[in-house]
Amino acid sequence: MAGATNQSRGRPHENAQLSLSPMSQVVSQHRASAPPSVRCAVITVSDTRTLADDRGGSTIVELLVAAGHQAVDRQILRDEPQAMRLLLGQLCQRPDVDAVLMTGGTGVASRDQTFETVSSLLTKPLPGYGELFRMLSFQEVGAAAMLSRTTGGLIGRVVVLTMPGSPAGVRLAMEKVILPELSHLVREARR
Repeated sequence: MAGATNQSRGRPHENAQLSLSPMSQVVSQHRASAPPSVRCAVITVSDTRTLADDRGGSTIVELLVAAGHQAVDRQILRDEPQAMRLLLGQLCQRPDVDAVLMTGGTGVASRDQTFETVSSLLTKPLPGYGELFRMLSFQEVGAAAMLSRTTGGLIGRVVVLTMPGSPAGVRLAMEKVILPELSHLVREARR
């Protein structure tokens, strides 16, 4: 028994892979084979913002670039479902767009139509994305987190993720959920 105890006290840096669960090992392997840089289109859904005062979209671009990814397109789009459908269709056909990151229009106000529009276009929804964002948001803002209708998934082979319009909501989504898995998501979407 003493021998088993001594073996379990091995140096942590030795055989680090052995301490990972089988699922963690698979995720680590997937991340290792994911693209190092993802090409993203950034869309701000707003009836009032311009590129000059769009703090949510600016935050996305800033965090993407700092993480080694690219913002290949950035647009402001009115909260109009038909225009949103058209733009998403165009972006998802571009060979230089791996992911579309959207900010704004995810609340419950009458003009907020991002959830309905994006959800209707998703070919493979990722319900865990919105669930995880709301769980993390709850830790920061309490029950008000239920007002966020953040959603995401794939349109064809392109990752599409929405997030709130507030810079704080964008930062939470980007830092805690999107950036840690963006390359992995794109890897899986391409398979």
